[in-house]
Amino acid sequence: MTSPHDKPAAVADTLTGGPRRGRPRGRPGRTVGRVSRGAPLPLLLPALLGLAFLVLPLVALLVRTPWGTLSDQLTSPEVWQALRLSLVCATAATAVSLVLGVPLAWLLARVEFPGRGLVRALVTLPLVLPPVVGGVALLMALGRNGVVGQWLDAWFGITLPFTTAGVVVAEAFVAMPFLVISVEGTLRAADPRYEEAATTLGASRFTAFRRVTLPLIAPGVAAGAVLAWARALGEFGATITFAGNFPGRTQTMPLAVYLALQSDPEAAIALSLVLLAVSIAVLAGLRDRWTAAS
Repeated sequence: MTSPHDKPAAVADTLTGGPRRGRPRGRPGRTVGRVSRGAPLPLLLPALLGLAFLVLPLVALLVRTPWGTLSDQLTSPEVWQALRLSLVCATAATAVSLVLGVPLAWLLARVEFPGRGLVRALVTLPLVLPPVVGGVALLMALGRNGVVGQWLDAWFGITLPFTTAGVVVAEAFVAMPFLVISVEGTLRAADPRYEEAATTLGASRFTAFRRVTLPLIAPGVAAGAVLAWARALGEFGATITFAGNFPGRTQTMPLAVYLALQSDPEAAIALSLVLLAVSIAVLAGLRDRWTAAS
């Protein structure tokens, strides 16, 4: 007669055709080893098709790259102008995201208040909102006749649409949620007792955050900033809707790719290759974060 502790092993013996000799059966609730071995064909074929679907366009981009004229394409004044503007605007948008997003993530992670779930949903909404819709929403809010933009124009003479500052605003709008989610997750994983200990020793909540919490969550903040920067660098829909496509003023790299694709496909491929290289560099920089759980 078998005891209750032998039932999992008995089930395993039934499925595998007999007991495994020379290996411990293990205890209930403990995993002896990883289940891997071969992949079943009904799962292997869709997995390979999914991999090909994701990798094939990137391979095609590399195959069709005009390597012979690539240096000439990348050294043209228009490319450097768009690249410089993209780097400046993406960096400025990331700075805005850090200044506003880190306190927002702390509020969502540390403070209990009514409607916190709704606030979190609104913060993450730009992640799923079509970028063009985000650009239209920005126009309705910050345009010359917008809800807030009309007062900015009347009181301070500030006009954001179709300016370089408008590019920064559009990129920060779509990029900030990436930073907020990353920092909030890091804050929830950090032990709040360190902050509590600092406050019991006389430190204010802000001092405890600046001297204790911020150094603890620095890796999460850095990862979120990199993700936000990469998202801002590749933003297209909200930028062209809210800031337009003016060379030297609002034409970033994605917009330059779109414009070049209509008249000079080789230049569009060269520009796309630059953005692909930046994306690979971002993934390489975050490899420790993605592989930490593996």
